Amino acid sequence: MQMHDMAALLLAGLAGGALGGFFFGGLWWTVRQAMSPGLAPGRAALWQLGSLLLRMGVTLLGFHAIGAGHWERLAACLAGFTVARCVATRMTRTTSRQAGRRAPAPGESSHAPQP
Repeated sequence: MQMHDMAALLLAGLAGGALGGFFFGGLWWTVRQAMSPGLAPGRAALWQLGSLLLRMGVTLLGFHAIGAGHWERLAACLAGFTVARCVATRMTRTTSRQAGRRAPAPGESSHAPQP
């Protein structure tokens, strides 16, 4: 494998990470916006649908452009996207889950002993 090929794979992986950051960052932002108290319930569904279409469209076009018929670049892009997913999952955990406790569901009592 030549140095040029390695650089292309590295750039494809970084681009996949950027696409993952855009996708999962946009998902996090959309969920927070949809849960805001000032947003009407019908608007929340429109926000989520519009965000899904935008995020999926940009991500698929990005994968298509980065892969450009080379499965190695596509695999590197997917690896970067997956790393971004792991980072986003770790960054958006709630503090109660980080402490090893399950957050109580809405309407669930939190004073009962945990098994």
